[in-house]
Amino acid sequence: MRLRILLLILVILCSNCTVYALKKDAREREAEYVHKIQKQEEKEKYERKKFDYKPSGYMTVEEYENLSQYRDKTSDKIAFPEPVKGPDMKYIPKPTYKIVRYNDPPGSPDLNITKKFYSLKQYNGQGITSPDYSIMVYPVVYYYPNSASTSADLFVIPLETTGTPLSRIMSANAVRRIPEPILSTDKTIDNNFTFRTLTPVDFSTDGSKLLVKEKLGNSHDGIWQTNAIVYDFDTKTSYNLLELRDAIIYYWKEYKGLRLDDVRWDIYPLGFLKDDPERVAAYAYAYTGKKPVFLGIWSVDIHGEQSRLISFDIDQVEISINGFKLAQDGVVKPVILEKEEKALKQSEKIKQKAEKEKEKADFKQMEEDYKQKIKEMDAQYKLDKKDFKLQQSIKGTTTFNETPAKYKEIKIKQLQKEIQKEEKQLEKELNYIKKLEEKLQKSN
Repeated sequence: MRLRILLLILVILCSNCTVYALKKDAREREAEYVHKIQKQEEKEKYERKKFDYKPSGYMTVEEYENLSQYRDKTSDKIAFPEPVKGPDMKYIPKPTYKIVRYNDPPGSPDLNITKKFYSLKQYNGQGITSPDYSIMVYPVVYYYPNSASTSADLFVIPLETTGTPLSRIMSANAVRRIPEPILSTDKTIDNNFTFRTLTPVDFSTDGSKLLVKEKLGNSHDGIWQTNAIVYDFDTKTSYNLLELRDAIIYYWKEYKGLRLDDVRWDIYPLGFLKDDPERVAAYAYAYTGKKPVFLGIWSVDIHGEQSRLISFDIDQVEISINGFKLAQDGVVKPVILEKEEKALKQSEKIKQKAEKEKEKADFKQMEEDYKQKIKEMDAQYKLDKKDFKLQQSIKGTTTFNETPAKYKEIKIKQLQKEIQKEEKQLEKELNYIKKLEEKLQKSN
């Protein structure tokens, strides 16, 4: 009962009291609003960091536009995905590879186009590596269904500068190729069933030149003509050795009375001569009956000059073999694959554990950074709020610049107190260090 009476009296007294409080001015209200917004922005940044830790498809328009900008893909370092092996995976023979000579025997390189080419509409031929393993050259053939015709390009892939020759060749990928081809066939598609292909034959001894054969023909009529082309990597130019064909036609017409224009005949580029690296050799055959007629071994220099008949003996020529390619060497034994699988599983467990620990540590660091930032913002806001209240509490008039002067005087005194406090703290720490040094000297 007494308690109720006391509470009633207190309410009556308080209702008659006038409470004097300082109202918040515009600057203080603005600072409070800005502080609230900044804290909200920091929270959103923190939440976004956690959300973006593992990339997802959600993004802002600005982020999408930045990612959509064009970039040169040849300069990107792409990590190729490793095949995922399941725990119940059965043994599958895994091939092993070795490096072999590309143009062996001379003139043998050719494209191996299968039926799959007509559905994929593109075929990537086997690559040939330069003698110093610095580059790889490979052909690409395109199929045009509207005219059932083909065309081709020849591209260069720069190889890695470190590692073994085998690893450097194995790491070659079409993604890293130079965008512009070094050689291209005619791209017109108005002639139905025509085909045009490019096949690397071999590099020169020093790797500065490449011999390529261009085949022109018709799917229903066979090969019409084979051209020998030399590409020079130093000058970035190519030369079609048409003079070689002209020399063969002239010789058989003048000395043997055979008009090759009236029969089907062709050349087979072999490579660069062993004793004269600046010259290219080729076989010539005429198809005048059931059995092809050998028209001799011919040579021409890399600029199409000084065409010569070497011999009618098919074995009387030595060709240098300079380029390299990959060939399957066998398969990995099941025991080795089983051990690799066990080791892979163990390393995968260790990797997953390390990733989880890293993720946990990263999230913890994000949270600590966020809390520290909010703490600093709150501390700064408290100082600003205290400063606003100080300015409000100062009585005076601005007519004779009394209020700003008084505020400046108070701030100077506060700063002096803080400096004195810091000096005392510093002096205390120096004394502590001095005592420690004295103890160390006595102990020594």
